[in-house]
Amino acid sequence: MFEAVEELVGEHADLEKKLADPSVHADQANARKLNKRYAELTPIVATYRSWRQTGDDIETARELAADDPDFAAEVKDLEKQREQLTEKLRLLLVPRDPSDDKDVILEIKAGAGGDESALFAGDLLRMYLRYAERLGWKTEIIDSTESELGGYKDVQVAVKTRGQTEPGQGVWARLKYEGGVHRVQRVPATESQGRIHTSAAGVLVTPEAEEVDVEINPNDLRIDVYRSSGPGGQSVNTTDSAVRITHLPTGVVASCQNEKSQLQNKQQAMRILRSRLLAMAQEEAEKEAADARRSQVRTVDRSEKIRTYNFPENRISDHRVGFKAYNLDQVLDGDLDTVIQACVDADSAAKLAAA
Repeated sequence: MFEAVEELVGEHADLEKKLADPSVHADQANARKLNKRYAELTPIVATYRSWRQTGDDIETARELAADDPDFAAEVKDLEKQREQLTEKLRLLLVPRDPSDDKDVILEIKAGAGGDESALFAGDLLRMYLRYAERLGWKTEIIDSTESELGGYKDVQVAVKTRGQTEPGQGVWARLKYEGGVHRVQRVPATESQGRIHTSAAGVLVTPEAEEVDVEINPNDLRIDVYRSSGPGGQSVNTTDSAVRITHLPTGVVASCQNEKSQLQNKQQAMRILRSRLLAMAQEEAEKEAADARRSQVRTVDRSEKIRTYNFPENRISDHRVGFKAYNLDQVLDGDLDTVIQACVDADSAAKLAAA
């Protein structure tokens, strides 16, 4: 059933030998690459060895049970254990997204609904910040444009892990399912007659690219500086510190005005630009692999509504996987794991079916 795992066992043993060689660590980039692959294969190899050992134990217990019926119960326990290991191994063999362990840049933009949409964008930001706090992730607001009522017209936040994470528990692995249009149904603070309104905000999640992920030719960039606007202190509207960077070959634009200096704003804008270009490259690769793309949950067009937050019923619904729960207040306070896990499970099931 798992014949192909033998190749992975061999690769794991080969990596172990290479990593034991001190000369390999002279090239830090290569050493990190080998360590990453070794860490990915270790749980697969360990589970496979347990699976094979349990199979041998079952055969031994059956032989003993033929002479002593007391061993029959042990056979059943071992068979149950092997079933669990089989399912665990199947899940471990599901093709992994190579970006799963990357940090992300999360953008929230107010959509239809005016001030109410901006307030909802602020609620979504708070939800993600609380979720990150629960998981011990670091967050950093890169750029934002506030609305008059205290929400956000748009906001960009970097979300990072603290050190190494378990497979499938990285920032991108969990937050990649959040990209899309989020719809809210509630009585707005601006509504005097108590009527329920519907508005929406868009969420875009991209894996944060390192400089090695995306090569950018400086000659392909147009950099414009302008004066900041909105809340921000004495430097606002007095110096040309805001920066807008346009990648000429693709037309992708990134801007930042939150920092006090032009240099800091340029650095932040470049972070956003690299992540957007990486996301564009990955989307193009996905289009070329149509079969693989169909096996993933995150194939919905971003213009589609992926989730509804219904305040009168305290209900949250994810329309892609049919998830529904009546704990909206807890979800908005950062208790997102159940919602996200429903997407993860659906994604894994689709990939297993395709495999």
